[in-house]
Amino acid sequence: MRLPADLLAQIVEHAQRDAPNECCGLIGVRDGTAVSVHPAENQAASPFRFELGGRDLLVTYQLEDDGLTPGAIYHSHTRSEPYPSQTDINFASGWPGWEWVIVGLAGDEPEVRSYLIEDGVVTEVEVTS
Repeated sequence: MRLPADLLAQIVEHAQRDAPNECCGLIGVRDGTAVSVHPAENQAASPFRFELGGRDLLVTYQLEDDGLTPGAIYHSHTRSEPYPSQTDINFASGWPGWEWVIVGLAGDEPEVRSYLIEDGVVTEVEVTS
C-alpha cells in the first residue's frame, strides 16, 4: 500500500497518544493508495489488544459511499514489534482481503509495517510513501 507521509504521521501520532494502550482505526484506500485515516476508540482500552466499536465500523459504509475501499485496519503494539499476534491473526479471519498496518512503539522510534492475513497466513506488504 502507498501510505502518504501525512497520513502515516497521523497514524503514528494516534499510536503515541493512546499509549500505553493499543490504538486502532481504519484507512480509506483508492487504487492501492491510502487517502484517509479514521481513528477509532479502542473499546478494549488495553495495552494487549484492540476492539473496534460498532459506531467505528459504520465508517466502512461511509468510505464505500465516498467511492473508497475500506481496505486497511491499523493498530499499535506498545510492547512488541509490529508483527501480527495470534490475537490479530484470529481477528483477521473476519476481514478477508484487508491489509493490517501495525505501529510498533517498543523501540526507540516508531516502526510501521503492513500485512495481509489470509487463512491464518501472514504475508508482509511493503509500505511506501
